[in-house]
Amino acid sequence: MRLPKIPLAALALCLAASAAHARQDTWPERPVTVIVPFAPGGATDVMARMLGPKIEETLGLTVLVVNRAGAGGTVGAQAVARSATDGYTFLWGTVATHGIGPSVYKSLPYDPVKDFTPVAHVVNQPYVLVTHPSAGVNTVQEFVDKAKSQPGSVSMATAGQGTAAHMILEKFQSEVDAEFLNVPYKGAGPPMTDIVGGQVQAGFDVILTTVPFIETNRVVPLAVTSRERSPALPDVPTLDEAGLKGFDAIGWNGLFAPAGTPKEIVDKMNLAVNNALADPQIRERILRDGSVPLNISPADFEKFVASELESWRDVAIKAGVKLD
Repeated sequence: MRLPKIPLAALALCLAASAAHARQDTWPERPVTVIVPFAPGGATDVMARMLGPKIEETLGLTVLVVNRAGAGGTVGAQAVARSATDGYTFLWGTVATHGIGPSVYKSLPYDPVKDFTPVAHVVNQPYVLVTHPSAGVNTVQEFVDKAKSQPGSVSMATAGQGTAAHMILEKFQSEVDAEFLNVPYKGAGPPMTDIVGGQVQAGFDVILTTVPFIETNRVVPLAVTSRERSPALPDVPTLDEAGLKGFDAIGWNGLFAPAGTPKEIVDKMNLAVNNALADPQIRERILRDGSVPLNISPADFEKFVASELESWRDVAIKAGVKLD
């Protein structure tokens, strides 16, 4: 019996599909690179390097953490967006690269939705509103009343225009109907230094960097920005509890792959990240530092990113924030 001839094009497609399936089954066969789009030593870099060894245990191969800083995270994000979809390059993204940035920059060298596949939502990072003791306030209401009595004169330090601290401030002043003086810095360290020194009256910052100053009474914590209280600051109310019903504005970390990365690889990496987050020592450290470890599917992370893009877009439009 003569077998039917298979067109060469169809045969090529079959062979390509077979080869791709084989690669997915054997992935990873060499070290995996995770690009952190910020400088070494920052909170995002520390988180990636802390989880790296545990991710390696699940994958059975080395995870290389590489810093590609520049332009608020866009340099590293662009590098991953243009990478091969073979599962060997990932982005350690944040609210900056996939939440706020796309909403405030006039143009980006990547599309946060079309160019990436969400892999794993790693942690949420609530911010805390703190004031210098000389401000003379102990509650959010007192702080707002002070701002309303002195429009535009109560100074608030931020890490720069378009950063999470700046956009949380924009959201906050919109909801309390008060005007604050935004004092933007270049980076996350100087704002807290000047709040502690009394040069600036207040600001929003991540819990990790504020706890030492709170514990030594050099700043006064008024509220955290998440919907739930932070285990690291259990006695500090949320802004929701302080009267801003529904207020929820946080930083976060998550892992992304280039769009088109096979689902099997995405699922394997998601499992590796979630296994790392389940480690008791890592979980304890994350909570102690004021972040919240998560364990969700790629599909749920995708929904979260979509909601963040919409939320920050609304804040940026209302505040009229648009950066070059």
